[in-house]
Amino acid sequence: MNIVILSKGGANYSTQRLKEEALKRGHDVRVISHAKCYVALEKSNPVVHYKGSTLKDIDAIIPRIGQSITKYGSAMVRQFEMQGVFTTTSSIAITRSRDKLRTMQLLARAGVDIPKTVFARETADLSDVIERAGGVPLIIKVARGTHGNGVVLAETRKAAEAVMQAFYVEGVNFLVQEFIEESAGTDIRALVVGGKVIASMKRQSLDDDFRSNIHQGGQGSPVKLTDEERKVAQKAAKAMGLPFCGVDMMRSSRGPLVLEVNPSPGFNIEKVTGRNVAEKVIEYIEQNAKGKRRRDRVGA
Repeated sequence: MNIVILSKGGANYSTQRLKEEALKRGHDVRVISHAKCYVALEKSNPVVHYKGSTLKDIDAIIPRIGQSITKYGSAMVRQFEMQGVFTTTSSIAITRSRDKLRTMQLLARAGVDIPKTVFARETADLSDVIERAGGVPLIIKVARGTHGNGVVLAETRKAAEAVMQAFYVEGVNFLVQEFIEESAGTDIRALVVGGKVIASMKRQSLDDDFRSNIHQGGQGSPVKLTDEERKVAQKAAKAMGLPFCGVDMMRSSRGPLVLEVNPSPGFNIEKVTGRNVAEKVIEYIEQNAKGKRRRDRVGA
């Protein structure tokens, strides 16, 4: 097959591993920066251009779209979809999962357990917002942050109110979320391919940071999921319409709580677990690229 990996970071580990496995299995593969793609819109001709040439005869794409270029990247993915090209991650699923509020709404609707979460903007009743999120300490996070950026731990009521007021003034949309003390500094990343968990790791902060993201200096180690955790991860992926994704969970006294569903997960989990994630992604393409395109059924 002719496979294109849409990635700005052609030299990064995830992109290189996908290319390596695709070549190993006999496919033609190119790494193309979606930031350098462009489209010319005209009737009944959904083409994508790159460096002066038209991209054609492509069987599948693997989007590796970063947070900072979500809108543009998902627009390029959508143009490929209009050509009937198979994609491991749909454009609408990328867009919805990058919105933390939308993610929480969809997970809650699907019956996936999440931390208590409150979304508010201009309100004088900060006290009620705090109480509905479970009281202090609590987490305040920017609605579109990533890699642990834009996340604040407010340990007192005064601190929480100050952070919220600052965000109000700046016009920043944010979520106020329950602080899970028993999981502070630790979470679990479950990597889902084809709707099934194929690798999992625990991420632990190396200092007193409450965030466990590896991009924030966290350390990963292999972890065996419980049956409940595995089912929750797969249910969360399905709720978001993401057959290939990373599901981040916390272990709490009331069971696993889903924090986020990442449409473009990194492959550092391969180094931690020894599992060949890239191979599973290429296998997924081989099994599904030639079949009938599935309609997005999330409905939101």
